[in-house]
Amino acid sequence: MKKSDGFLMAMATILICAGCISSTSGQPKSEGDDDVAADLNYQLGARYYHNGDYDLARDRLLLAVELDPKNAIAWSTLGLTYEALGIPRLAEKAYDEAVRTAPRDYQIQDNYGVFLCRQGRHEDARKYFDRALKAPTNDYAERTFTNAGVCMMQKPDYEQAEKYLRGALERRPNYAEALLQMSVLFFEKGDNLRARAFLQRYMSNNVPTAPVLYHGIQIEEKLGDDSARRDYTMQLLKDFPNSAEARSIRQSG
Repeated sequence: MKKSDGFLMAMATILICAGCISSTSGQPKSEGDDDVAADLNYQLGARYYHNGDYDLARDRLLLAVELDPKNAIAWSTLGLTYEALGIPRLAEKAYDEAVRTAPRDYQIQDNYGVFLCRQGRHEDARKYFDRALKAPTNDYAERTFTNAGVCMMQKPDYEQAEKYLRGALERRPNYAEALLQMSVLFFEKGDNLRARAFLQRYMSNNVPTAPVLYHGIQIEEKLGDDSARRDYTMQLLKDFPNSAEARSIRQSG
């Protein structure tokens, strides 16, 4: 495994989590008692999921889809929950139900793509990302483009990854996740000048995390810029002294 692989996977995890469903703030349905109960159970299940209470989330979401089998967002959140519980077989079934129930919902397509990518099924994932990108209602296509780019990096298919990430930046030139992933991509390809340029664009509008600063250290090591490497190192040790990246720096001397 290359030294940068851990960083790439960490950043991919951070990004992909951004594609997860957030609990809704809408009002319960009023069509009937079952609809109201289903929606309330979904709301509770989604809240439990985001709080990390996955067993409670599963129980509530199962009640939601039992009461309303057409509740696609509940099926999708159930898929996320089963994945968090380490049961990919049931997660896939839940995602399949979500897609079958709402075949034009770009968020569900995107979430399913993320799941499939995590399972190492990169080309299957790409199909769902592409479907989500074709949805005219997808107002957050930059996120889908970026998720697809990360997935293609993991395959790895750097050419396709770059195309997706550039698609994200065409929509939002300062989209933080896409800028950061472009930096990771060019670092993996050995184009460290471009990796630096995209990291600098990211840093100009975002507060860096420990993995981001460590990435900067790696870039400057490759470029032989000791001054820039020291600056990143000092910031990492100062701002994140207890991070895994800071410990790695101290251990390496």
